[in-house]
Amino acid sequence: MSACWMNLGQNLKINAKKFPKTICLQDRRRRFTYPETNRRVNKLAHSLLALGLSKGDKVAVLLENSIEIIEMYLATAKTGLVIVPINFRLVSADVNYILDNSDAKAFVVHDQFTGSVAPIRSGLKNIPPENYIVVGEADAGYRPYEEFIADAPDSEPLSAVDPEDTWILIYTSGTTGKPKGVVRTHASHVAFYLINAVDFGFNEHDICLNVMPLCHINSTFFTFTFTYVGASVYIHPAQSFRAEEILEIVEKKKITFISLIPTHYNLILNVPEEARGSDVSSIRKLLCSSAPVRKTMKLAIMEFFPGVELYEGYGSTEAGIVTVLKPEHQMTKLGSIGFESLGTDFVKLFDETGNEVAVGQIGELYSRGPMLFKEYYKLPEKTAASFRDGWFSAGDMARRDEDGFYEIVDRKDNMIITGGEHVYPSEVEEIVGSHECVFDCACIGLPDEKWGERVVAVVVPKPGFSEEDINDDVIRDCCKDKLAGFKRPKDVVFIESDDMPRTPTGKILHRKLREKFGQNDKKEKK
Repeated sequence: MSACWMNLGQNLKINAKKFPKTICLQDRRRRFTYPETNRRVNKLAHSLLALGLSKGDKVAVLLENSIEIIEMYLATAKTGLVIVPINFRLVSADVNYILDNSDAKAFVVHDQFTGSVAPIRSGLKNIPPENYIVVGEADAGYRPYEEFIADAPDSEPLSAVDPEDTWILIYTSGTTGKPKGVVRTHASHVAFYLINAVDFGFNEHDICLNVMPLCHINSTFFTFTFTYVGASVYIHPAQSFRAEEILEIVEKKKITFISLIPTHYNLILNVPEEARGSDVSSIRKLLCSSAPVRKTMKLAIMEFFPGVELYEGYGSTEAGIVTVLKPEHQMTKLGSIGFESLGTDFVKLFDETGNEVAVGQIGELYSRGPMLFKEYYKLPEKTAASFRDGWFSAGDMARRDEDGFYEIVDRKDNMIITGGEHVYPSEVEEIVGSHECVFDCACIGLPDEKWGERVVAVVVPKPGFSEEDINDDVIRDCCKDKLAGFKRPKDVVFIESDDMPRTPTGKILHRKLREKFGQNDKKEKK
């Protein structure tokens, strides 16, 4: 007999007994206690099985942040079905690729996204016509979600689901190429919830505000920790981040935790003076992920949220949370991603020949722990190539200091080689991004006849500053005494914030910038 860990769906019935009056899920219109949520999820589970689906079958979801998408995660966990969350920002061709590659047999879509499904639906031969469900307004060719579950029993589904069974098939954000299907088990997610509860100190009294897209792994790591331990989750649409509204929700709902990216914090810190009166004293902890937080921003966050504990985490869709920078180290280890999460083995940094690098030297980061994924779907060669003797790499370059703290230098694929010298974009972005007139920035390498590649800064100016305040010369001057000559931007490009390409979690897609401005380069030379 092996250990029996209750997965997220199985544990819901236990929480329904333990926390009968606790609000499990709520949004701006609805709120459901744990018992109410469990009954709804059971009805959904029976309805999915009634489609003829069985353990291991894939159910794709193209949904905004909502109670329904969480119910889908819970129902698939109870039944042994595999959920395939699709990023709602993708174009039809990308959605088609994921549906086809994943072998999905049913598809749950939000009403606002049916338009992007229409051009590809006739080619989706694996999904029967009756297996299309819509959340929200009724749409021809779809079964309305609430009607779909209305007449189903609310008893527990009789499904045998083991910890090592697959639960989520989630496609990577593709920062360096075509998305890959990442196969994740129930056991790896249970490990998340228990480790996060310890490392971050979460408990059943917390109220989490979910802002990050629930089609992305970040939310399944953190938001679902709260449903696992019996706490509350408030679900906010991912497409409508208004800083003033977020602050109102924090005050009204007494939110204790939010996971955000630096862009979100930037927007909060720049709210109008009249919005700064919101009572945010309920916030106990904040997480910042996807990119390092600069010292000035950290200080501003802690001033805005008095007494808050600020955390930063490093991880990936495949590896889970690898390291955590805790509140007590925020000011002394600036730029660091912290050290190993609970239960994770020592991180290894390897050079190109497979040898571990010395303290202070840069190497490719490899990790091993209980949150690791199982494999890339249908890609055995890529799965094998991402491991070294059981240790996984997401392709990030890092260094370790004498105290054992790690710092991400950059993605291996984003490194710029100019005149034979290596330039890591993060070094340049740290300097340029610290200028008072810069809202956001990215550094890329573009082809150069003389140097092989040249350093280019792509800058989003802060609103309200003139061309005299921020221009090419201003950016170059701010780098002059802080970066070696070969690291300084040869060109500066200014763009609007909406034109900065990002993954669902806010990571800048350097590849997309290289493609866009590389094409512009070619046109100018012609």
